[in-house]
Amino acid sequence: MYSNPLVPWHEIETVLLDMDGTLLDLHFDSYFWLELIPQKIAAKNGQSVAEAKAFMDLELARVAGTLQWYCLDYWQDLLGLDIMSAKREIQHLIQMRPDTIPFLDALRDSGKEVVLVTNAHRDGLSLKVELTALDNHITRLISTHDYGVTKESQDLWEALYKDIHFDPQATLFVDDSVPILHAAKTFGIKHLLCVENPDSKQPNRGITEFPSIIDYRNEVPFITRENG
Repeated sequence: MYSNPLVPWHEIETVLLDMDGTLLDLHFDSYFWLELIPQKIAAKNGQSVAEAKAFMDLELARVAGTLQWYCLDYWQDLLGLDIMSAKREIQHLIQMRPDTIPFLDALRDSGKEVVLVTNAHRDGLSLKVELTALDNHITRLISTHDYGVTKESQDLWEALYKDIHFDPQATLFVDDSVPILHAAKTFGIKHLLCVENPDSKQPNRGITEFPSIIDYRNEVPFITRENG
């Protein structure tokens, strides 16, 4: 338990939250794209898994930061694989972070506006909501595919601002991506928080560019106190 909050909660009116690696354990996505998909590519094309991994590394790097990187339709067409069926094969790996629900419930009880803003494709978002009931804790779930641009783009933040009408000076944005947090900072969002441990199977990352968090539950007493 920290003696001081990471966030000045009395200043926050709106909380914008990423999903994968921020509210959900990133292990599912890491395993899916870096292990399962290369295995399927190798089996389909008669390659070694190492060759398939090298191919995926190149393809992922080629579209990094663009809507294609996050688009399941794009990957299905490129790879000739049923992406959603493959996701369901390992859907048991889709898990909330253990600190997510206490954090979301505290935010809800505080009366702050809480909005999920994810780059995830709508089909992937729907699967995760189905398995985690995330929509029981957040009333508005936004996929950036609805806007046609990603959180890496200033166009997304402009569109989101027009849609939600949030005050950047009274908004907290939480994400596990440092480049995306930089994009939010460029737009003018004042309060930024980076997730130190997005993947439960990987070590903490040692984030230095933004305030970082390991366990949201450390913030819950401060949110509750501010509400009381």
